[in-house]
Amino acid sequence: MIALITGASRGIGYETARGLLARDVEVIIGARDETKGRKAAADLGAGFVPLDVTSPESVAAAAAQITSEHGALDILVNNAGILRLEHNMVPSQSPLDDLKDTFETNVFGLVAVTNAMLPLLRASAAARIVNLSSELGSMTRMSDPADPNYGFNLLAYNASKAAVNMITISYAKELADTSVKVNAVNPGYCATELHGLPGPRTAAEGAAIAIALALDPDAPTGAHLEDAGAVPW
Repeated sequence: MIALITGASRGIGYETARGLLARDVEVIIGARDETKGRKAAADLGAGFVPLDVTSPESVAAAAAQITSEHGALDILVNNAGILRLEHNMVPSQSPLDDLKDTFETNVFGLVAVTNAMLPLLRASAAARIVNLSSELGSMTRMSDPADPNYGFNLLAYNASKAAVNMITISYAKELADTSVKVNAVNPGYCATELHGLPGPRTAAEGAAIAIALALDPDAPTGAHLEDAGAVPW
């Protein structure tokens, strides 16, 4: 099995790579920073492809490289993402540039990579696309004052992850009659460099659900899942 993980030079992506490698999956680390990406790949014993999800040229080159070297792809983990801690979480004070930059990576980049890799995934007998979402993208949870994350009113990030959820459903519907299954996962609040804040979960704990779905022969499609089960939309 061959897996591509975007944004995998650190954090949850790196731990997802480590976990898949431990299960005898051939992993390709995609990273925008080539120096960090190559180091992460060397440390783990993984392959590497330069991949800036916001650059159409970089995405196309990555797809061409994987096609040339492997001819197929079994797992795509869309992990690359950014988070801006915006202005004390006041949406009306969030600059439009923050919204544009966040969607450029978290939404448009995810779609660009997915589209570029679909021919390779269709060549697999049982391909999996795993999109990193968040509980902060759950409209059910974020509209509930009793939810512990209710106060995290991050306009750009939350909206981008809600978009990832709808994108997941859309691709699952398109690919329903194929061998490709598409799901979103919530890694939980992890201590990573994404936001620089201490979280109650490790990056390895956050990666566990992505690893499980990537390898599950009986995985659903069009779902949003976390360790405890389904995440409400």
